[in-house]
Order: sequence, then structure tokens, then C-alpha cells
Amino acid sequence: MARLARLLVGNTDRVPDLTYATGLFVPDDFAWFQIASGKTFALLGPLEIDRARRTGRVDQCLDLSEEEKRMGSGKHPYPKTLANVLRRHGIRSAEIPCTFPIGLARSLTQAGLKLQSVPEPFFPKRLKKSSLEVRHITQAIRAAEAGLARAVDILKTTKIRRDHTLTWNGSVLTSERLRTEMEIACLRHGALARDTIVSGGNQACDPHERGSGPLRAHQAIILDIFPRNTKTGYFGDITRTLVKGRAPEQLRHLRNTVVLGQKKALRQTCAHANGEKIQNDLRNWFQQQGYPTEIRKGRWTGFFHGVGHGLGLEIHEAPRYAISSIPLGSILTVEPGLYVPGIGGVRIEDVFYIRRGSPKKLTRFPDFWEIR
Repeated sequence: MARLARLLVGNTDRVPDLTYATGLFVPDDFAWFQIASGKTFALLGPLEIDRARRTGRVDQCLDLSEEEKRMGSGKHPYPKTLANVLRRHGIRSAEIPCTFPIGLARSLTQAGLKLQSVPEPFFPKRLKKSSLEVRHITQAIRAAEAGLARAVDILKTTKIRRDHTLTWNGSVLTSERLRTEMEIACLRHGALARDTIVSGGNQACDPHERGSGPLRAHQAIILDIFPRNTKTGYFGDITRTLVKGRAPEQLRHLRNTVVLGQKKALRQTCAHANGEKIQNDLRNWFQQQGYPTEIRKGRWTGFFHGVGHGLGLEIHEAPRYAISSIPLGSILTVEPGLYVPGIGGVRIEDVFYIRRGSPKKLTRFPDFWEIR
């Protein structure tokens, strides 16, 4: 059976597969396609074509303006130009990702092309990271750790007011201030962090709540930072839960349970293990420790997210941890969490490379807890 051609269209922010295929970072939409023989092409505008020809990982770069001239005088809609380029390279049918723009797909179909949507991942090889990708991800993790280190340094120097509000350099320490300091530290290590989570108290009971307002002593503060290296495009990801001061006994028990839960999941994590079973077993074990996953007073409590996710050119990419067979060579986060309104939220996240035998831990930041 002949191999179908393949087609991607978009920019590299929306479609990380384009960076994987070409090695480029392009802010404007462009096309990549592969013909049945395996030869690859990129169709780009004049702003990008010269750089792409120097640095892109494609067999041939095509200039969009030249392709438009080839079609004759007048203005040609992009879908018509793209369809003409594809036909000129012998493409009548092509595979596209399930996230392909529907309007463009309709236009190409009307132009006579047959498009076949394929499930993610569009490039199955992305599941298994090369040694170079492992290095890139590790480099991004180091930037994330620099952000966490900045947060720890600041919390060590904060003072506690009588109302338990934290102050730093003479003014109230807010989630926003601490987040900014963490993200600046990442920038200094060559990575851009966005939407960093600095979430204290009951705010931390919503796992993706960024956090806002004054931070307080004696309660959990979740710090979750996931910067992207500006040169390679790969992400790091790490989470720690800290307390400035003394943690109440209920919060201490919550945290100890999460620590044990992460160790329990890791003992079972290896290539080809059933991640879905490990995740379900962990959720059941948390329930046995007194933390059922349920909706209580209109809010989710307990462990109501996955154990982890794939990490690479996307912060959340395939494979998810809860897969029937964890792929050898994948990189996964392991980040159990418990969230109980009135007590707080605790999440601890580390990154692991799934090799033969036990996974290799790529994070090395210590598991800080109480900062006095």
C-alpha cells in the first residue's frame, strides 16, 4: 500500500509539530508537506524563506511569492495557491492532523484534494525522545529550577505580619510579585515562563489557579513553573508546595500523603506499565488515607487530575500518564496532588525519562517544605 502524502499548516506556536518537522520557529502561518517518496517541503513567505533555507530541516523550501507568480497575474487566495503547489508535486490525497483548520480543509477539498484526518500524535516518533531532546528538556528544567530557587530565596527573607500576611522588601508579597520574580529568573536562564502558578491557601485547591493577592504564612503555597527554552522550544515543568512558617497538622498530613503517593506511583512506573491502572490504584489509595475524590459542597476535592503527562515541544503532550502501556523513551511528569478546601492544596511534580529499568529523574530541585 502506497504511503499517503502528509500536510501541516499553521504557525509554530499553534502547531508544535511544525517545529518538530522543520526545526523552525515561524510566527506566521506556513505549510509543510511530505510527498509519498518521503521528500519534505516547506512553503513560506519572503520574510521567512531565506532563514528557512539556511536553518530548516526540510529537503526544499518553496517561496510563496514565487509560487503565486507561477500561477499568473492577479491575486490568488492562499488555499488556491497551496492546492496548486500540492498538485504540482503530485499530491492528490494527504493525511492531516485532526486539529487541521476546518476552513482551509474545506477549501482544499473543493479544489479537488482528498484529505484524511489522522489521530494524534501526528508524528508517533514524538512519543520517544531522542538523546538530544532529553538534553533540551533537561536544560528547560534547569531554568524552571532557577525560578523555584528565586522563590525560595525570597520566601526565606520574608517577614510575617501579625495578620499572617507576608512582606518582602518592606511591602506585601503577593502572588503576582513572586510570579514575576520567578519568571525573570527563568529569562536569565534562557527560557520564557508564562502563566506560572503561585497559589496559596484555598486558591491552591484549584490546580490551575494562577493565584492572586497577598500570600500568607502557615498555609500551603503551590509553585508550578513550566518555562520554554527560547532557543530549542522545549519545555521544563516542576512543582513544589511550600509553607512559610509552620504547617498546621492537617496540612502536614495532606503533604505527607502526597509525598508517599508520588513514591508509590514511581515504584510502579516503568516502560510498558499500565499507567491507567497505576493512576486508579493511587486514587483508591488516597481514598483509603481519608482523601476520597468527590464533589463536596459544589467543589471537587481529593485527587481529581491525572498522575502526569508527556513533556516536550508542548507543556502537555502525548503520552498522557494514564495510558495502557507507557512508551519506552518517553518523558513524563509524575505529579500527584490532593486538594481539600479549608486545608489547602498540595502538588509535587518531577520529570522522568522512561528508560529500561527504573525511570531516570531529570529534576534535581530539593523538596522544600517549611521555610522558617
